[in-house]
Amino acid sequence: MLPYFGQLKLKDITPKRYQECLNDLKERGYSDSTREGIHRTGRMIFRKALEFELIKKDPTEFAYLKKDKKTIEQFEEEELPKYLEKEELSLFLKTAKESGLEHDYLVFLILSYTGIRVGELVALKWKDIDFVNHTISITKTYYNPSYNALNYQLVTPKTRKSRRKIIVDEDVIEALKAHKKVQDEVIEQLGDTYYNHDFIFAKTQRHYGYPIVIKNVRDRMKRLLRISGLNEELTPHSLRHTHTSLLAEARVSLEQIMDRLGHSDDQITKNVYLHVTQEMKKEASQKFSELMRSLD
Repeated sequence: MLPYFGQLKLKDITPKRYQECLNDLKERGYSDSTREGIHRTGRMIFRKALEFELIKKDPTEFAYLKKDKKTIEQFEEEELPKYLEKEELSLFLKTAKESGLEHDYLVFLILSYTGIRVGELVALKWKDIDFVNHTISITKTYYNPSYNALNYQLVTPKTRKSRRKIIVDEDVIEALKAHKKVQDEVIEQLGDTYYNHDFIFAKTQRHYGYPIVIKNVRDRMKRLLRISGLNEELTPHSLRHTHTSLLAEARVSLEQIMDRLGHSDDQITKNVYLHVTQEMKKEASQKFSELMRSLD
């Protein structure tokens, strides 16, 4: 919003100006979800200004977001995000192990086996790992809109429910132990030139020790998807949906899945869960029919 309002006084930002800003963002091709986030932030800012009596009226009060009418196909696509089937996930992780660059296998193993957000992953420190009880504590997330490795911030998780402790598999713990051993050797070699702030996924080229940036994780995933011949449109967040689908297939309850993912309520997670469980019900029905037919 700065290009629209940066040079104006708060009192000069009228409802008309604010609405024009939202309309222009649509003309410039910003997605509905991005504009919703911008508008939500705008409303918070002006409500706070109203609370502090810096303005007399809230210019966002009657603002609205213009949206295109969607086709049924678009609705269906939105309702069910893309994710990997278990055979595809197995191939992806095998590719990461055999052809991955530094950190790749561990990064994607943890994302797949925990369903954590990529920002939560990048913010992980060794103190968050309990090697005895096999848990990972999610207490913070990484924020760095400029993609400058030195300008990162660690902020509180997305919601109160996002603070959680996740029990993980033995494979994840063993992979973490192996990574820590290698990292400790690097720290010893580099000494004071290493920015030693306990990050698990730390840079080993330029800015040694600083946490890796999220864009780096996205780029690495695209490379591995290309090598393995899988859908290159998938993102690290798709592994969160993959985790949901596999837990649903393993008959874990929706409530437990929500708790593991750090959701209080999320429609996309519900949609993935319902899609998988409905397919399982169809399969059960078919098996019953086949059983009855075999008796004829």
